[in-house]
Amino acid sequence: MSRIVVVTGGTRGIGAAVAARFQAAGDQVHAPGRADCDVTDEAAVARYFEALGPVDVLVNNAGISASAPLAKTSLDQWRTQIDVNATGAFLCTRAVLPGMRARDTGRIVTVASTASHIGYRYTAGYTASKHAAVGLMRATAAEVTGTGVTANAVCPAFVRTDMTAASVARIRERTGRDEADAEAALAAASPLGRLLEPDEVAHAVAFFAALEAAAINGQTLVLDGGGIQS
Repeated sequence: MSRIVVVTGGTRGIGAAVAARFQAAGDQVHAPGRADCDVTDEAAVARYFEALGPVDVLVNNAGISASAPLAKTSLDQWRTQIDVNATGAFLCTRAVLPGMRARDTGRIVTVASTASHIGYRYTAGYTASKHAAVGLMRATAAEVTGTGVTANAVCPAFVRTDMTAASVARIRERTGRDEADAEAALAAASPLGRLLEPDEVAHAVAFFAALEAAAINGQTLVLDGGGIQS
């Protein structure tokens, strides 16, 4: 059965891999980038989903990150990460939830991070925003308990994406390490000992979105090789 799937931030990285997986399964996939739908703009989100119509699966994937010591984190950096990573998920979830409830079917999957479970140095805005995104997911799950709608989150460690490449570049700039050593430093942050591939995250998203996953609600799936057990 073909479903209508929306993957925010779906033009590259994890989002592109998620979109490709649903497309391969025969679903009708919409993968808006920021130019198509700014998830931080309430009116733009409302217009986008109203024009689209009923949505069967929403993947809240749009996200950004910045790195700085807390004392040097600007208010703009803080607000921007909260706006995209948390408020964006809220606006998109709010847009699709009434229709899902009315049809008594739907899947909402939020792409969070291991930073939604623990704190990392120099990531105050990112860590707070991902904790908020998971909190939103859990509150949504509580509201849809006992219905045909579910809300869950996948929480990967570092993934081989443009966002991670930017983190590698920052490490190189600040420490003088070469690219391989800088990437290894990120990989060492989890017991997995390597970067995740986008397809691995897409597999986890597809699992939560499956029709057979109707009994799974309000859960997080951590992808880090076993460092965080939740």
